[in-house]
Amino acid sequence: MRAIADISELGSAVRAVRKAQGLTQEQLAAACGVGRRFIVELESGKPTCHLGKALLVLSALGLSVHLASRGDELS
Repeated sequence: MRAIADISELGSAVRAVRKAQGLTQEQLAAACGVGRRFIVELESGKPTCHLGKALLVLSALGLSVHLASRGDELS
């Protein structure tokens, strides 16, 4: 599991997984029901991205969010 410390790291992770899956930004946007601009902003780490839409994108990529206390080890 990879720890994500901020929105720019989340955006980088989304971009990496999208590219690994061979998807364009347009294809990912269509799969999620969001606009390409949202994908661009999410991948670039825009701090005001809508959390609900970001979760849709993560789900479409087969990713999930797990919360842990800062002192907890990630496994």
